Amino acid sequence: MNRIKEVLEEKGIKQTWLAEQLGKSYNMVNSYVQNRKQPKLEILYEIARILNVEAKELLVDLKNT
Repeated sequence: MNRIKEVLEEKGIKQTWLAEQLGKSYNMVNSYVQNRKQPKLEILYEIARILNVEAKELLVDLKNT
């Protein structure tokens, strides 16, 4: 599970913009955002860099949910 959707909403960023920055399709980014597919670690770090957050902020701590 990831928090990409929450971070995008907090920052007011659209999935289409993130897809453009990543060089990925909207559908791929949407599958990450909807937690249908988890990004590879390298992609997660790239998303964190683009969103200017720490990678760990994009991860869900399942122990506290």
